[in-house]
Formats: sequence, structure tokens, C-alpha cells
Amino acid sequence: MALILRIDVDRPYGKHPLLRHFLSKLASDLWFPRIPSAGYLDELNSMLRTLNERAARAYVFFRRCTLPSPQTLELLRQGRHVSGLHLEDSRSFASFAAEKALIERHIRTPILAVCKHGSGKARYGYHHYAPYEPARYIEWARRAGMKLFLGNLEDPSIEPEHLDGDFVSFPAVFWLEPSWRDTTTFTVDWLISRAKIYDTVLLVHPENVLESAELTKSFMDLLSVVETKILL
Repeated sequence: MALILRIDVDRPYGKHPLLRHFLSKLASDLWFPRIPSAGYLDELNSMLRTLNERAARAYVFFRRCTLPSPQTLELLRQGRHVSGLHLEDSRSFASFAAEKALIERHIRTPILAVCKHGSGKARYGYHHYAPYEPARYIEWARRAGMKLFLGNLEDPSIEPEHLDGDFVSFPAVFWLEPSWRDTTTFTVDWLISRAKIYDTVLLVHPENVLESAELTKSFMDLLSVVETKILL
């Protein structure tokens, strides 16, 4: 058994300093070009380099505003990581299919994994539909020929669901960032122990993890002692 590493790429330009936060917001709500010199996907690229050095693999979920740059695509290829859809506009199957097609055109490969941007508690940007309705995403994903849904619930002890047609749904994740985790019950040591017995999803946001020395250390410790796994 192993960690299923989920990387949600939420911000194209990170959030610090203030200018990069502004560019991320502008790119999310309106439009801003993908400029490497302005720090486009810097945190993600740094994290992918670390994973590649350790032969650790991940699912990397992209929004419409965080489409991978050529450098990112090369890092994904080198590490044999799997790209997925970080669903933003979940109003209908049509909007879901449009976002899926957008990413597939960009990366030129089928998308087989999906997760939802946000957990229903807030609206994150102009294109974001806030309600969290996992049953609908699973239905749409299966209809579109996808194989994996990773949910946002905060109890990582919830077992995955294996549906007909080899579709797998993990309803919950271990959120490395403590704001979304019961840090008393679900410690990093708990995750290490569990992942040695059960496949368990670990969710990270590069711009949050890499700005914190404590979270970075926890992330590196996990990579050192627990194997990562790709299901597809």
C-alpha cells in the first residue's frame, strides 16, 4: 500500500509577494499570459523536481488558469506523473466536459482523473461554482470514460469505493495543510502508519507547502518513508 499523491494547482503565480497574488487572481478571473519570468507555476515546478529526484509519482490537477507550461510538461513527462482535471465550473455536464476538453487539448493526452476545486464552503473566482456535489462528478466522470475521482472530505480513514467498470472513488483525503485537517487525530505519523497498510490520498497545494518550513519538512519526511502510487 502507498500514498496517492494529489497536487492541486490552484494559483498560476502563487500568492506571495502581493504582485504574484494579484497576477494569480487576474489570470483566474479574467486573463493573463503564462510568463515564466513572472513566476508562472514556479512552486509546482519546484515540487515536481523534488519528486523526480526521488522517483515519486503524483496526480497533478490543473485548472483552466494553471495549464502546464512547456517546462512543466517536460517535468511531468520525466516523472511519469498523471495530469487531471481540477474541476472549477461544475454547474452541468456540459461545463465539466468543456473544462476536460480544454486541458486535453493543451496537454494532448486523455484526462482520466478528476477532483473538485473547493469543498462547497466558498466561491474561489469568477468561473468557480462553489457547491460540492461529488455524486454528480462521479456520474459525469464515468460518462466521459474517466477512471478516478478524488474527493475533498477531511476524514482520510474513509475507505475508497470501487464501482463497476474499474472506476475508483476516494471520498476523502489527508490535507497536509492543517487548516483543513483535524491535526490531533490525523497526524503525519498517523498517515505514515496508515499508508503502509491502506492506499491513502495525500493532498498538497505547492504554494502553501513550500512557503512553510514545517510543511515542507513534513512533505519531505513522507516522501522518505512512504512509497507513492499511481492507480491508472
